[in-house]
Formats: sequence, structure tokens, C-alpha cells
Amino acid sequence: MGGGARAAYQIGVLKAIAELRARGQPSPFNIICGTSAGAINAASIATMADDYNHAVAQLLRVWGNFHVSQVFQSDVASISKTALRWLATLTLGGLGKRNPLSLLNRKPLRELLLRRLDFSRIQHSINEGHLHAVSITASGYNSGQSVTFFQGSDEVNPWSRVRRFGSRSNISVDHLMASSAIPYLFEAVKLHREFFGDGSMRQMAPLSAALHLGSDRILVIGNQRKEPPPRERRSSYDYPNFAQIAGHILDSIFLDSLETDLERLERINKTIDVIPNRHLKKSEIPLRRADAYVIAPSRDIGELALEFEYELPRTIRYLLKGIGASNKQGSGLASYLLFEKGYCRELIRLGYQDAMQEKDMLEEFLA
Repeated sequence: MGGGARAAYQIGVLKAIAELRARGQPSPFNIICGTSAGAINAASIATMADDYNHAVAQLLRVWGNFHVSQVFQSDVASISKTALRWLATLTLGGLGKRNPLSLLNRKPLRELLLRRLDFSRIQHSINEGHLHAVSITASGYNSGQSVTFFQGSDEVNPWSRVRRFGSRSNISVDHLMASSAIPYLFEAVKLHREFFGDGSMRQMAPLSAALHLGSDRILVIGNQRKEPPPRERRSSYDYPNFAQIAGHILDSIFLDSLETDLERLERINKTIDVIPNRHLKKSEIPLRRADAYVIAPSRDIGELALEFEYELPRTIRYLLKGIGASNKQGSGLASYLLFEKGYCRELIRLGYQDAMQEKDMLEEFLA
């Protein structure tokens, strides 16, 4: 799954898995699916699928030393220029073709990905048998469809469902930039005929790509607390500020669909268990059992961001404070943008700790 800087949590889980395997072995995952920031992690593993531990070490090196300036332009000049263009657009009724396209410019991230990832190695891993398929999901602004771009073995076929389909494509930096383009914050990316934004938007069935590509056992790394404590309902609340509303919208995009899809998968599995095999074989609808193993944060990683907000550049802190993202109610928004070393390292530590708590389950999955 995605979630901007929250995806650092995934690296801790991947690190734990690396320690359970011998060095020099290929990736234990022959099907890898990623969405949003999770797409970047997925592609990183896919490009180095012949040596899983090396791939994880590279991810640890990047995520463990992240700075916001490596993801989007955060200097005073860039932020001021963007702010003035937005102000002029609003006050002058638009600037025509010069209208601003997003709040933040991700040119540094594109350059980082091009330096770090050799996309030609994805096909090499497929040819060598280390990888069956890798998929990146993005959301089409023009068609309104959730599109999963996949690169894989010849026997993998495209698929089509209501408002979502799979399309064979050679994965590139454009697919990663499109899949991780959080609406309003980051600019959409044109792929083929239309513009695409963050893959978590309208992704109602996040497990479907893995199933269509042939998975029967899926390891899911979530980014929402597994068992959130019940929240107190008071008789009155303050009116939600801009950051609280924005964080609520992003949470609904990135967090909610996974739980629903996992529940659906469990229900289908229970249905299959009670249907005799002879009837399953005769059925016109192909049904098979698929087991999902889930590792999710043991803490609220949105609230955790408050402890590290001071690491952000002054320009971004000033911007977030102005819209109310410097308190508990607005911390969710900050957590998506906190690409800073301290926060990312804490999420990596948490992911590693949570994965090791599930060591027996992981060893069963890997076996």
C-alpha cells in the first residue's frame, strides 16, 4: 500500500524478512504489487529480484537517510514561487496555460529514481525466473478507472473488471511517478492517452492485482494501525481545520479499501471451503482459495509524525502550521509529507519490530 512517507514502515518489514533468509538468494516474492509510495518500494525489489538482501539494503540506505528535498522542492524560492502563482490564479480568475498544476514539485524524486533504479533489470529478472510479474496501480483522471500496469511472464494476461483493469506495460519511472502522485500535492503524470494520479484513489480492490497475476498466498504490508483504540465521542467538537479535513480525505484514499478487501477475501475463502471440489471444477466462474497474511503498524503512525515534525524544512513547517497540521487533529496530513530521516528511521524500526513479532507467521509464509 501507499501513503507517502508512511511507506518507510514497509522497509522495516522487508528488513526483517531479509534477516530470515540467507544472503545472495533471490526475492521470496515472485509476484510484487505496489501502489503509490508502495509502488516505488515494489519496483525497487523487482529491479534487484536476483538478490533480495541487496535490494533491501539499498532501500534501507535511501529511506534511512531521506530528506524532503530529495522528494520535492522545499526551498524558500520554490515554495514562494508556487504560492504566488496559486494566489494569482485565485485572484485573477486563472492564468490560462500557466495555471499551477500542484502545490509541490517532485523533480528531485524523479531524478533520484532514475539514478537508483535500472528498470531494464525487471525484464532480466523475469527472463531468469526470479520474478513472475510486477504491477503498479494508478488512477486515470480522464477515464475514472483504476489501471494496474504489469510487466510479467508471457502467460500473464490482461484483465477487465468494473472500473478497473490490468494492462501489460514495461514499468518505467513514469509509472512510479503517476502511482505516487497524491492529488493536489503532486502533479499528475501522462501515461499513453491520459493523465494518472495516485493509485490508491478509486482502488476498491487492492488485492485484485496479486490475484489476477496468479498469487495464492499474499503478504500484505499495511500502513494503518491493526487494532485502533476506540475513540471517545464527545457532545461537541471544534470545527475541523483544513489540515484535519485534508488528512481525513487522504486516510479515506490510502487506508480504508484494504480492510474491506481483506474481509471480502476471507468471506470468499469460507464460501469455497463449503463447496465440494467437484462443483468448483464444474463452475463457469473460476474460484480458488487465496490466503492473506497481514502485517500492520502496532502504533498510529499518523500521530507519531508529531514527534518528528520539527525535522521538516522551515518553509514546510510554516505552511503546515498555517493550515492546522501541527496538532494531533492535523498530524495525519504531516505524516504523508514527512520524508525526513528521524521519522523514516522510526517507522523502519517499528516495521521491523512488528514483523519480528510475527516471525512464526513469516517463516510459515516463506516456507
